[in-house]
Amino acid sequence: MSTSTPPSHPVPDDPLGLIPRLLYRDASILILNKPAGLPVHKGPGGGETLADHLDVLRFGLPRPPELAHRLDKDTAGCLVLGRHRRALERLGLMFKRSEVSKTYWAVVEGGPAAAAGEIALAMSPRDPKRGWWMKADPQGQPALTRYTVLGRHEGRTWLALEPVTGRTHQLRLHCSESGFPILGDTIYGAAPRQGGPGLHLLARSIVLPYDPKRPPVAAEAPPPAAMEAALNACGWAG
Repeated sequence: MSTSTPPSHPVPDDPLGLIPRLLYRDASILILNKPAGLPVHKGPGGGETLADHLDVLRFGLPRPPELAHRLDKDTAGCLVLGRHRRALERLGLMFKRSEVSKTYWAVVEGGPAAAAGEIALAMSPRDPKRGWWMKADPQGQPALTRYTVLGRHEGRTWLALEPVTGRTHQLRLHCSESGFPILGDTIYGAAPRQGGPGLHLLARSIVLPYDPKRPPVAAEAPPPAAMEAALNACGWAG
């Protein structure tokens, strides 16, 4: 009598390891711990993007999830995806109305004198041909960031940053213009293009009041390995 091995469920091809990086999943929303160094969508230079790999996160739905917002290429952490059109429309309104609470961690060079405060600085594109590079501009779009000092060590400061508005490169420009650029920032800081420490900016946590009849959806991302030494020096006990 012969026996046969029962068929196994197919394992999705997940070359970037996105499935283990999921922080939250339900029928409408995914929250992914985005790796640093990966753009979320194609830019002028082309190349591999996160959007190229979202099919692995379908989990039985007919279409892959789509981005509900964006993170910079070099920023790690919480990234929200909508799993269907209705979810994307709802999430889009939430982000537009600033109903989403976001907290970032950054290690900066120098730091603010105060333990907490706000940075209100209008901004606009530095060059219309490269719209994601920004500059301080009194005639630009208003932008507001709240900060709290979480630790300090030898000329560096660990900050919690809350972007009240969601402008492109807001946190990077606000920190730089305030005299404490984010460690590893090759655009607004002094980090070298090659061989630097990497941008020390993490989308640490996010809270989404998606369904008024249920508790808010929340997720928290662990710091990437490249940030751990600087965070530990500033007092993080992860």
